[in-house]
Amino acid sequence: MEDKKIIRWGIIGCGDVTERKSGPAYQKTEGFEIKAVMRRDIDKAADYARRHNVDKYGADAEALINDPEIDAVYIATPPDTHKFYALKVAQAGKPCCIEKPMAPTYADCVEITNAFDAKFLPLFVAYYRRSLPRFLKVKQWIEEGRIGTIRNLHWHLTKTPSALDISGEYNWRTDATIAAAGYFEDLASHGLDLFIYFFGNVKEVSGVSFNQQGLYSAKDAVAASWLHESGVTATGSWNFGAFEKADSVTIYGSAGTITFAVFDDVPLVLTNAAGREELVIDHPENIQLYHVQNMREHLLGNITHPSTGHTGAHCNWVLDKITGTI
Repeated sequence: MEDKKIIRWGIIGCGDVTERKSGPAYQKTEGFEIKAVMRRDIDKAADYARRHNVDKYGADAEALINDPEIDAVYIATPPDTHKFYALKVAQAGKPCCIEKPMAPTYADCVEITNAFDAKFLPLFVAYYRRSLPRFLKVKQWIEEGRIGTIRNLHWHLTKTPSALDISGEYNWRTDATIAAAGYFEDLASHGLDLFIYFFGNVKEVSGVSFNQQGLYSAKDAVAASWLHESGVTATGSWNFGAFEKADSVTIYGSAGTITFAVFDDVPLVLTNAAGREELVIDHPENIQLYHVQNMREHLLGNITHPSTGHTGAHCNWVLDKITGTI
């Protein structure tokens, strides 16, 4: 992309995720500006623009995408509309960042990446853990051989049903027509994408998934095993109707272990023959900050961003294999 002094972004879907996690990160990144926001509820779009000092707002996504004052577009809507908007952004010839998961299906992701590849346009997916110092430290320990040759990893994630789940009120995150595997797609995608970043693409994967609670239409219990191209074997279990919360990842090496959490704010722990090391690395106030800053560096040609359309699509392939969609 041309080295402009300011790259002006438009946001489609200025909902909860953009309030603190992502929106302020764009405003804090040198050379980026949020120029316009769109939401179907015009009053909510106006309120967001007022509170975040954004110049323009509206309820028409196509108008934002084709606005000559918008250089790039961030799609932060629910996954079922990601492909619809992304294809329009590609047609408009603009770089794009899509919230995760990239789309409801791997087939949709391929269609999106093909559209951007055909026009040689940058495409990013908001798997921001690839850019967070906490997880980069884990990657560093692995690459330094601190626990020897990596043999296996296991991730166990459980959550209790929320008040919203129990109430039966509508929640798009548990609507099978939008996300067939519900919270698994929304949350487990973060960890699976991170493991792909650590150990390379997945070449074999299988899983079981179903609905145990009957509280909503999406699946709420998932278990899987997979093999990375690097030879690392892995297993995972996710349940969203458990008695208590749990979030624990263990990476097993030939000379030690690393434990951490994907979501919980706990120390990184490295154990090997030299002893036990604990390290606390705080996340930034706006958790997508380094992800967004890396997009700026990518657009200027200084680096290759770690989370692209192709990496995001591969994560969807793994999700779909686990849930039996493909």
